[in-house]
Amino acid sequence: MEDFRFEQLAIWREAVEISETLFDYAEMADNKRFYKFAEQLRAAALSISNNIAEGSGSFSDKEFASFLNISRRSIFECANILHIFFRRQVITVEQKEIVYL
Repeated sequence: MEDFRFEQLAIWREAVEISETLFDYAEMADNKRFYKFAEQLRAAALSISNNIAEGSGSFSDKEFASFLNISRRSIFECANILHIFFRRQVITVEQKEIVYL
């Protein structure tokens, strides 16, 4: 069986890897009863790789770029949530910086 195009993209593989860490942080937020923030982080994290995957099925580079832009904006959403998590002591500064690498 032939692989999907997105499976060959390093950016998609990195997005999936980062989402694992973000999902762990969401679980930590759940433990502190920040349920809505945790769910928002999960959705934004999943949106990163989902939009890369969906866009890879586009027929034009312009359309693919539009999906990559949505993915990029989801990254900013995750970064904002991590700032809130740090300020609310859900994660440490070291945990926040791991994702930024």
